[in-house]
Amino acid sequence: MNNLMSLSDEVKSALEVKKPVVALESTIITHGMPWPQNVETARAVEAEVRAAGAVPATIAVMGGRIRVGLDDATLDALGQAVAVMKLSRADLAACLASGRTGATTVAATMICAHMAGIEVFATGGIGGVHRGASESFDISADLPELARTPVTVVAAGAKAILDLPKTLEMLETLGVPVIAYGQDAFPAFWSRDSGLKAPLRMDSAAQIAAAHRMRAALGLDGGQLVANPIPEAAAFPRGEIEPVIEAALVEAVARGIAAKEVTPFLLNRIFELTDGRSLTANISLVKSNARLAAAIAAGLAADPAA
Repeated sequence: MNNLMSLSDEVKSALEVKKPVVALESTIITHGMPWPQNVETARAVEAEVRAAGAVPATIAVMGGRIRVGLDDATLDALGQAVAVMKLSRADLAACLASGRTGATTVAATMICAHMAGIEVFATGGIGGVHRGASESFDISADLPELARTPVTVVAAGAKAILDLPKTLEMLETLGVPVIAYGQDAFPAFWSRDSGLKAPLRMDSAAQIAAAHRMRAALGLDGGQLVANPIPEAAAFPRGEIEPVIEAALVEAVARGIAAKEVTPFLLNRIFELTDGRSLTANISLVKSNARLAAAIAAGLAADPAA
């Protein structure tokens, strides 16, 4: 992997001494927010990880290498880059081979984090089963990745634009533990309660870290999804955000938006329809997820089995 992966000095040193490290994705920078708010948010999330006692490792593909941990200049360059590939398992190798710039989704970040020896990853929300998937077959590669790659992923549930009951059903079929943090309800990204019960509940980072270690001891494939509800002050009531999501979905269908373009279109349209409040909520939940991920990483680093 030395020819394919570059670890920043900070990340490399942390891994060598078994200091807590938290992986962070890069599609939130290239496909989730406009410049310069994208880079400002990335730096703020990294700061949350550091403040919680862990080392952040933002991951992207640049110059034919997987970059794990980005310095300020590289982060700025990524934040302003154009024609950036949105990478999942299917196109990670092609991006590396062609020398293009690529931003990692949940699936690709999990793959790269595991290659680097990082066990915990904080994101906003995972992908899942899209509404209308019975016709479109649009199901995110994030779900099977959670079933095969042993990384604990901290998210505010699945993105609320998805079919959440079917997403939970698929995760159960794939054998992925779905753990709600501090509540029984499965959160719905911008809302704390989706109206669905989470399969599992844990109330401490130490419990989640212990479950991660136990899966490894049992020889079970895959990771865990930790569903961390958005902070109350930033949350939308479900009855307020759902009609906005429905309106954006109708517009996406009318415009023929499909495949990888669906999620960025919907998030941007919801941003417009909520006068920017959805982005403020998104930033809040990502920061909260980063703090919880750092606490879980600290628990894993303290475990003598690590």
